[in-house]
Amino acid sequence: MAAVRYSSAVANPGLAMPKHGRDESDEEFDARYEAYFNRKDIDGWELRKGINDLTGMDLVPEPRIVIAMLKACRRLNDYALTVRVLEAVKFKCGSKVNEIYPYIMQEIRPTMDELGISSLEDLGYDKPELATQNPYEIH
Repeated sequence: MAAVRYSSAVANPGLAMPKHGRDESDEEFDARYEAYFNRKDIDGWELRKGINDLTGMDLVPEPRIVIAMLKACRRLNDYALTVRVLEAVKFKCGSKVNEIYPYIMQEIRPTMDELGISSLEDLGYDKPELATQNPYEIH
């Protein structure tokens, strides 16, 4: 059996793209990820791969990418992964979480309501479950 070789002329439905020598604008980047997550035939592994790729980058995904991820989770009926997406987005906001995260939530809230997705705050996941009060902060 002959080895299958892929040429650059073959359409790549995934995210694997050469990292060197390729100029890509922010808009092209966003469109590529949005199209990836909007694929009707995306499976659980591909969805997790795309989410993992995004979380490994030094960026906070645009709301339209987050919306595409949430819709892909819904198509696959994976509510647990929707929670992980929201946690990852909040984590990626880093020290600017109080500025960026409310904006993202404002933008994705209509989609979350449409899909029946609760926010991290609604689920109580915004604070540790077994947290105890710091004895040095008792008044």
